[in-house]
Amino acid sequence: MVNQTENSLAGAVLRLALYEPDIPQNAGTLFRLGACLGIPVDLIEPAGFDVSDRNLRRAGMDYLASVEIRRHRSFPDFDRWRRENGHRLVLATTKSSENYLDFMFLPGDILMLGRESAGVPEAVHAACDHRITIPLRAGMRSLNIAIAGGIILAEGLRQLDAFPPLRPMPAS
Repeated sequence: MVNQTENSLAGAVLRLALYEPDIPQNAGTLFRLGACLGIPVDLIEPAGFDVSDRNLRRAGMDYLASVEIRRHRSFPDFDRWRRENGHRLVLATTKSSENYLDFMFLPGDILMLGRESAGVPEAVHAACDHRITIPLRAGMRSLNIAIAGGIILAEGLRQLDAFPPLRPMPAS
């Protein structure tokens, strides 16, 4: 299923993939981020919640109608689709030594975020083209997945000069 928005995102510079997300509030927040920045979102199922979950809807607010969501029944289905369409898969993970600030994003890249509770299995790690991380202070395990996704996507958009244009401020 693809939720097509009135402004198709077929030529989007980056994509975001959520691997079997656990927490509907985080998924809703990331869907809202996708809507606001023009980033299509790939939802790799099974998710730990129903897509009609009220917490997902509350976090996504009225932005859910403006995000392009492509649902994939499984990781193998998603992986086949992204390879057929020539997308590099970039995994955000705590199990990497490559700083996201040192990574060079390319148009068409897909940033994948793992499950909040467990990340991704080794087979999924192995299928990714690149693995990047956000450096944290010693003793800190990880950031909230929605915050990490926002930080890394912002860097990718900055590198590719692909942020949406600023809207003019209303006259006072």
